[in-house]
Amino acid sequence: MNTTKPKQAFTFALQGLNQLLWPAVCINCGENICETDNNLCKNCWDQLLACMGADYCGRCGRDASKFALLEGACPDCLGKEIHFDRIARSGVYRKALQKMILAFKNGRTELDSAVGFLGNSSLQGSGFYNDIELFVPVPLHWSRRLARGYNQSQVLIRKLKHPTAQISTELVRIRRTKSQPAMASPSARAKNVADAFAVRYGHNFTERKICLVDDIKTTGATLNECAKTLKQAGASKVFALVLAVAGQNIS
Repeated sequence: MNTTKPKQAFTFALQGLNQLLWPAVCINCGENICETDNNLCKNCWDQLLACMGADYCGRCGRDASKFALLEGACPDCLGKEIHFDRIARSGVYRKALQKMILAFKNGRTELDSAVGFLGNSSLQGSGFYNDIELFVPVPLHWSRRLARGYNQSQVLIRKLKHPTAQISTELVRIRRTKSQPAMASPSARAKNVADAFAVRYGHNFTERKICLVDDIKTTGATLNECAKTLKQAGASKVFALVLAVAGQNIS
């Protein structure tokens, strides 16, 4: 007796009942979706795709045509002092990607798999994937971490896949700074985070190749100060990985 068809019918019925009682919803916006939609509704998928895939400068991460690059730098960052060597990004900070990142850093740690997928995709296409020896999260001040309950950059790092690279938390924030979004200009942001980071006593990064990880880059002041601190501690290369680059209109 062929029992395949009855089993299939039972499976479909069970799936239908499950969908009726506990309908799948988009993890980003909460809209009802089919279980085959990979956790996001069509609108969020479309918005994410619109935020990703554009050409960008590998030195600063801002939108830039590959034909506008001169010696690997775009006109906006050419001549600027940037302490990290290269950067990889998942997309630009807007629409569905902005909403996902804001939710992720404000309590919705269940989004770690989604942002981890984005981070891994950009990391593996970065050009420096095989050079990485250590992943280092951009640290929060202890008081902010206590209030939030976690460091979103460290949660993201745990979802990154690499055959050999280890995670180091030896970079710390030693001074509580004002919120960077409150700073109007790039110079104010740089001044705000100046000397705000240090490497734990007795630890050095001599000749290590490091990948800094953060959720958002705007002017790059925080990443720049972290990279500077790591190189002062002996790092030979410091790369950066971010989920999104914001402030496309900030010079």
